[in-house]
Amino acid sequence: MTKGMPNLRFQFIRGPVWAKTPEQLRRDVVQGKNPISGKPVMQEIIEILTKPLTAEEKKTGEIKRDRGPDTFTDTPDNLQKMFLEKRMTDFMPVILPTEARVNEMLKATSHRPDEVLGQMAPTFGVFEFWTYTVKEAAVNAVMAGCKPEYFPIILAVGSTGKEGISVSDNGFVEALVINGGIRDEIGLNYEIGALGPFAHANTTIGRAWNLLSINGGNCGKVGTTYMGTVGNPMNAINIVIAENERDSPWQPFSVRKGFKPNENIVSLFEGWGVLSAKNWKYNVWGKEMNYPQIIKDIFNTHDNSLFGASAILSPPIANFVKDAGFDTVEKFTEWLMKSEVEGQQPHFRNANQLNVIVTGGSNNNYYSIGGLRYDRSVQIDKWR
Repeated sequence: MTKGMPNLRFQFIRGPVWAKTPEQLRRDVVQGKNPISGKPVMQEIIEILTKPLTAEEKKTGEIKRDRGPDTFTDTPDNLQKMFLEKRMTDFMPVILPTEARVNEMLKATSHRPDEVLGQMAPTFGVFEFWTYTVKEAAVNAVMAGCKPEYFPIILAVGSTGKEGISVSDNGFVEALVINGGIRDEIGLNYEIGALGPFAHANTTIGRAWNLLSINGGNCGKVGTTYMGTVGNPMNAINIVIAENERDSPWQPFSVRKGFKPNENIVSLFEGWGVLSAKNWKYNVWGKEMNYPQIIKDIFNTHDNSLFGASAILSPPIANFVKDAGFDTVEKFTEWLMKSEVEGQQPHFRNANQLNVIVTGGSNNNYYSIGGLRYDRSVQIDKWR
């Protein structure tokens, strides 16, 4: 319908088709049945290509957009039900975005409520883009439970147009890394439990990104704009990381990307997600641990083209790496890039595929690693 051809003929086949032998493809797909109609696939394809178009199929038309009324009035229970049934939520109860609450949120920015903040689609180049304003971002921030002081971060993220929920059937996850004094200003957690839902700011900022993606970018609709085969539990609130700049032995991530120390920056990532490093066989516990080599061995098991690898190190692990001779992250990533075998190509194409971020407490030697690709960084204060 977005192309003006609402009755275009198409054919369903049994999928997925990759990873099958030629014999399986012939049996299950070519000689198989349409999983929707139950008719033989090839018989239907011949009909689709040869049968004259009906009058209904010749009709043209496009989707007519209707943003609906600006306000809804009903009981709180009925409004919660409406948000749920219209798929305007993440299936969890929301804070109802009353006019007073939205106006309070808007006080946290100097930008006009009707200013176009950005455009978003579930995946770039596949779905049409939806446009949203500063006020619409405020509505979703209220729904997520954000405090007004968090709002400039929501605006900075929303200005990129980067979706918080990808359509991919891989079940990708998105992540934010936040640097600068705003971490303490709004109470972001970068100590014990830093990656978990243990601080109001971390949790609601990640949720607000999702709700803006759902309502501002048409994301996260299962079966159409979300196709994660088994899904990803990290999609609930995404991964929000406030870097532990105080206890890190290295420069903050944002400074390594060219920004000034103490500048309030949010960096966006996407990928498979992260897991405890203990999930990889190379992280074998012992009396003495060669953490740089262990991290390198784990990195070399990771995808070397799509998402690269990111290490989320607790301060003790970061200091182990520093004490091993890597006084900068640049030195460490340069060494990570080097092949273990003389003359062999490095596992990764370039050092930009490798990310090292420091967060969490200092109560034990634990850390996480996963496939996360750095996307871009945005200044937060311009959205105050």
